[in-house]
Amino acid sequence: MQPKSHTLFHFTKNLEFLKDILLNGFWPRFCLEDVKWYSSNDAQAAYPIVCFCDIPLSRVDEHVDFYGNFGLGVTKEWARLNRLSPVIYLNEGSAQQLALKKLFGENLKDKQFYCGAGDDINTIMTHVKPIEGKMFINGQFISKEFHQENEWRFAVNGKSSELKIAPFLYEHQFKNLKVLEAENLKAKNTYSLKITPSDIKYLFVKADADIPDLINFIQTELDHYTSSEIKILMSRVVSLETIRGDL
Repeated sequence: MQPKSHTLFHFTKNLEFLKDILLNGFWPRFCLEDVKWYSSNDAQAAYPIVCFCDIPLSRVDEHVDFYGNFGLGVTKEWARLNRLSPVIYLNEGSAQQLALKKLFGENLKDKQFYCGAGDDINTIMTHVKPIEGKMFINGQFISKEFHQENEWRFAVNGKSSELKIAPFLYEHQFKNLKVLEAENLKAKNTYSLKITPSDIKYLFVKADADIPDLINFIQTELDHYTSSEIKILMSRVVSLETIRGDL
């Protein structure tokens, strides 16, 4: 069994979210991240990201139980072209973690290392996670082994003065629903990550009963694609209910 897949998977909670991705692209949402490795306290920060994983299909079952039973598999060629990158996992207390913490902290003293150093640090922060830590999901924090997820990410990065959204949100801002919804909506309208039928290798639905709904959506709402592309998309649809016994 290969330890990693040649496909990147993204899972979500319901069929409507999957349809929205097919129609509008992947939506970068602000997600709370465990930054204890950097801040030395339990505070979290939220970054605008889209998460994927390259775990083999044999491990997809455990992943969808946590993130949702609807999703897509996209090619790594598409990921590279769109500048996605694997997450850097840090062991707390390691030389690498301590070095990054010192570097980032020193930049906050007196003046920046150079003009734009803070923006570069934010770019790195969007792709650093502890090996294990706390994750905010369904309104509560849970413990998670992050390194098991083989995560890749798309993050909205750049000069903070030029971004049309906040580069990050503090935890109290994230928990303010008005602030969060406003920033997420701006991220969707400005930074959604587009895909085409040729980029997609799998379209996952929860059960066989969900297939007709998705097929109908592809035929009626994605008719701006060619008939060949529509046929490709329909051929990618598979239900987890059917393949679970073979995973």
